[in-house]
Amino acid sequence: MIFDCDGVLVDSEVISCRTDAVCLGEIGIVISAEEIMDRYLGISAATMCGDIESRLGHSLPAGFAETLRARVAVAFATELAPIAGVEAMLDALPFRRCVASSSAPERLRQSLSLTGLLAYFEPNVFSATQVARGKPAPDLFWFAADTMRAAREMCVVIEDSVPGVQAAVVAGMKVIGFSGGGHCRPGHGERLREAGAIAVADAMSRLPGLLAAA
Repeated sequence: MIFDCDGVLVDSEVISCRTDAVCLGEIGIVISAEEIMDRYLGISAATMCGDIESRLGHSLPAGFAETLRARVAVAFATELAPIAGVEAMLDALPFRRCVASSSAPERLRQSLSLTGLLAYFEPNVFSATQVARGKPAPDLFWFAADTMRAAREMCVVIEDSVPGVQAAVVAGMKVIGFSGGGHCRPGHGERLREAGAIAVADAMSRLPGLLAAA
């Protein structure tokens, strides 16, 4: 089993999108947290910054992606919580598991440590910084499967974002969508199905049953 982190294991997306919007506003770029969520959910801060630069036609301040990461880390330290029911779900699963996330390694370790989830996965926590292309490219999921010495076609991915679902599909893996995060709005599950998810769980308690049927 390959788990995304943000929005699947930890309820982080509302916090990070809100913080990103504030930081961008401070340098004169007006974009709402909702627009950030719509455009950039599931991809890395560096990819988001590159797209903003391309759309605006000028460069962001040097090191701005790192500034975003630092500000989000501060917000996480006081606000971050695990997804409801995630520990009970992990305790009940007999499968080998890992994390494969667009987040940087430092953020991943902080998120999983703050929420008490690191012990469920360590040392099998993989970041898009370890591969050439992030989601929606399949590279990260291939890297995770190969590192775990698991046949790619036998892996099941748990994802909350359209780019993540698309990456898993291209990787040749089954993917179950998750729509139980605080950021998920009406219709989110249907968007994950349209992207290729074979099923969608709106709560962690539903995941074991969906895995048994996968």
